[in-house]
Amino acid sequence: MKTVLCYGDSLTWGYDASSAGRHALEDRWPSVLQKALGAGVNIIAEGLNGRTTAYDDHLADCDRNGARVLPTVLHSHAPLDLVILMLGSNDMKPAIHGTAFGAVKGISRLVSLVRKHDWPTEAGEGPDILIVSPPPLCESANSAFAAMYAGGVEQAAMLASLYRDLADELDCGFFDAGSVARTTPLDGVHLDADNTRAIGRGLEPVVRMMLGL
Repeated sequence: MKTVLCYGDSLTWGYDASSAGRHALEDRWPSVLQKALGAGVNIIAEGLNGRTTAYDDHLADCDRNGARVLPTVLHSHAPLDLVILMLGSNDMKPAIHGTAFGAVKGISRLVSLVRKHDWPTEAGEGPDILIVSPPPLCESANSAFAAMYAGGVEQAAMLASLYRDLADELDCGFFDAGSVARTTPLDGVHLDADNTRAIGRGLEPVVRMMLGL
């Protein structure tokens, strides 16, 4: 049995912009990936609305700092064969960091935490890591989200290129979710059901290769 941790934000949690609720379990991309890979792989969906790569959100009702929470999550779900990191959208908020460069530094920090983790079980070299750039933000008439992510559309457009370079530098896998999915203009950030499913389908061959299936 192979075990894959999907560490992300509301795009992994399955936030539905049309209802401000949550997509059906079968529509969320980790569930689509699970179905595609079959019973020989255990996909763990660890998504949290508002999670950042490595930055504090002092207005949040729980800890949204991905770097602070990740070691606990790794311990909880060990042993792992692959960790998928799809974060960075929330870093685009000016109140958090507001730049693609900040997101890249945050992802680099998460990779380091995985590789240097003190695993609770004997685990050879630790899990492989797949860096996924989230679908870039788009323009939206939603005034609240437009203000929350002011300047984010331009910054988010750079994430895929910068994440790809980082993955090459750190010897990680890479997938551009923007190559298969688009954010909804309802809020400019989140995905409709078709697009979140598309990420699960798009990831399947990459994950198969990295797991040696």
